[in-house]
Amino acid sequence: MGHGESIAQNTLFFSNLVQFPDAHRSSGRVTSGVDQRWDEVYTYRRLGNTFVYYSQFIIPGFIDTHIHAPQYPNTGTKVDLPLLEWLNAYTFPLEVKYSDLKFARDVYQKVVHKTLSNGTTTASYFATIHKGASMALCDAAESFGQRAYVGKCNSDQNLPDNYCEGTAASLRDTEEFIMEVLGRKNPLLTPVITPRYAVSCTTELMAGLGKLAEKYDLPIQSHLCESLAEVKWVSELFPQYDSYTDVYDKCGVFTNKTVMAHCVYLTEFDVALMKERGVGVSHCPNSNLSICSGLMDARTWLDKGLKVGLGTDVSGGYHPSMLDAIRLAIHTSNALSIQRPPDYKSLSYQEAFRMATLGGAEVLALDDTIGNFEVGKDFDALLVDMESSNSRVDTFDFDSIEDLVQKFLFIGDDRNIQEVYVCGQKVVGDGK
Repeated sequence: MGHGESIAQNTLFFSNLVQFPDAHRSSGRVTSGVDQRWDEVYTYRRLGNTFVYYSQFIIPGFIDTHIHAPQYPNTGTKVDLPLLEWLNAYTFPLEVKYSDLKFARDVYQKVVHKTLSNGTTTASYFATIHKGASMALCDAAESFGQRAYVGKCNSDQNLPDNYCEGTAASLRDTEEFIMEVLGRKNPLLTPVITPRYAVSCTTELMAGLGKLAEKYDLPIQSHLCESLAEVKWVSELFPQYDSYTDVYDKCGVFTNKTVMAHCVYLTEFDVALMKERGVGVSHCPNSNLSICSGLMDARTWLDKGLKVGLGTDVSGGYHPSMLDAIRLAIHTSNALSIQRPPDYKSLSYQEAFRMATLGGAEVLALDDTIGNFEVGKDFDALLVDMESSNSRVDTFDFDSIEDLVQKFLFIGDDRNIQEVYVCGQKVVGDGK
């Protein structure tokens, strides 16, 4: 294929390798590439044989495996209460407002634009219980070209009266939402079954949602073992089950396409069941710290064979950038290592970066499509420039590409993200 037919012939970084791939313009898929080690790439760059400026590199797009789009107006505020009090004081009163479609459209346009500009090419969104507003979130993702899982939330108990559904109505509205989204035939847009969490769902509702997921072969997302108070409440609500995970499993919502956010307080039983079912973990370190839920041990869950990705968890997490999630995942792991045996290994920046890309793809069961630059995968990518005109990062002539990537991950921000591609289409950059 000639270079005139490609949309990228650049240095691309993932894990500890760099590639020089072609991405086909019409299909948006990676069609060729050659791996290079760090030291080899450093030499190649010095010889001027790459197709980007010295300060630039391309990485796979970030994958946010857990974000509450309707909570975006609260981002950066209201993180002074623990989870259950936080939900009642701040979150449910905000989410009720999404019965107003104009309000919903305004917020959702902003959150999709903001996450894309921060490099999130794929997001797994929670919406609200409102079917119309949930479709407005789909509209926003489509209009900006973001790859998105969108879930109409389901709750039929233990929520305020003005934000609680009837069981039958919840299932009916969810199936109508599913059919409308699937009817758009947009490969970038996927409905995701979204029981809010076990506390807010009867077993009848969860079982019905499990059947819908099976009927339409859909992913599932929810929350699990986020705080000790939540875990205790679940055990009181469902005493007939062996554990929090057993509730979900017996209701049919534990599959190899299920994503569970937080997972701070998993037992050995929980881990074994999740591994057997292929359930993925969305690690949300900002939220876990901000509302004092706990410290999730990503190292241990990875070592036990669980799939682990990262989530911003806006607005329990106060920042919509996956760079923030990468940093706080590393800091959380470092903090845990202080109280662990000497042979405990905290997360490296390479591992945290993988969790934000290929790890997230594995959690969302999309690793055959996105997550790195393997030939045949969709070209979801970020062009990063560490010497952009408004960058807050200083670089030096002796910086290697590894140095530049580390600087981006630890102190870079959206000002360093020059272009964003989803399935080969530029969705950020050149005035977009």
